[in-house]
Amino acid sequence: QSGRRQADATVLVEALDGGLLIELPDQRLEIIDRAALVARRALAAAPVADNDLGRQIAGELPPGFRQFSTKHYLICYDTSRAYAQWCGALFERLHDAFTNFWQQAGFEVSRPGQPLVVVVFSDRQRYEQHAGRDLGAAADRVVGYYNLLSNRVTTFDLSGSDALARQPARSAGRAGLEILASPEAAGLVATLVHEATHQMAFNGGLHRRLAPVPLWVSEGVAMYFETPDLASERGWRAIGTVNRPRLEKFLAGQREGWLEEIVRDDESFRRADEALDAYSRAWALTYFLMQTRRESFVAYLRALSQKEPLSEDDPEIRLREFVAAFGGPPKAFEEPVAKFMARLQ
Repeated sequence: QSGRRQADATVLVEALDGGLLIELPDQRLEIIDRAALVARRALAAAPVADNDLGRQIAGELPPGFRQFSTKHYLICYDTSRAYAQWCGALFERLHDAFTNFWQQAGFEVSRPGQPLVVVVFSDRQRYEQHAGRDLGAAADRVVGYYNLLSNRVTTFDLSGSDALARQPARSAGRAGLEILASPEAAGLVATLVHEATHQMAFNGGLHRRLAPVPLWVSEGVAMYFETPDLASERGWRAIGTVNRPRLEKFLAGQREGWLEEIVRDDESFRRADEALDAYSRAWALTYFLMQTRRESFVAYLRALSQKEPLSEDDPEIRLREFVAAFGGPPKAFEEPVAKFMARLQ
């Protein structure tokens, strides 16, 4: 009948009312209401080959996109191959560093069953036209993003972010040097690493997609990794470097009750007039815990990673879990975090 479709998918969650959360072969998540479900049957497991995944994604993108694979990524691009290769190399360095970091910290990162997908548009205009479907009016304010539902990082060729006419870079190193020569270099590279860290965290077992992971945790981890290294044409190599813009914002925006506010719910991250402060506080809390209570923080992450998608969440649960992990209420950590941050100036 008209409007019906068939989908081969993995059922992640089945609600009490019969609704389903499914994962499609191209890694997209979709929620199906019970009323829309006509029939279902079990299928033999059949992993999607890389080239099949590529074909599926190519069908969703505008004409002109090409693809290549690295060890862990499928890069879909319509810009120069050299720039796409620079992005692939950056993400592979992050992948290895991320995995090694958490394994040394005592968290065993899992390997995704399929390549991680990165979509790179040739220019900002084409990117914004595509990103508008996911981000709405915010598409013109970010140079890249990770989408929890599609499981993809989407960005554009940042070496042309100044909108000046240029010749396509002929090598990955040249593409990197063009980015790092721009006035916005630090922010551009930080954004790429930040969004790729989200993708790694949600595919390596640190978090689960659509599970109740507090934003201060997921954003704090991404910011812990994001600091660029502009002394290298690679653009990034360090984990846990002091994030100077976040530190300055944190020190300028302290007020009583800030820590419990970001622990108990995510509302401050979603308010335009408070979001920058919320992010800086998430970075400060994460940095403090990683430096002074790493074992407890890893145990907390491990507990969060066991939560099912769409499972119960509320402020009391979040506060209770924080106290259980760190031995005291959020308020007890406000002064220690502030003093620790002040020493980093």
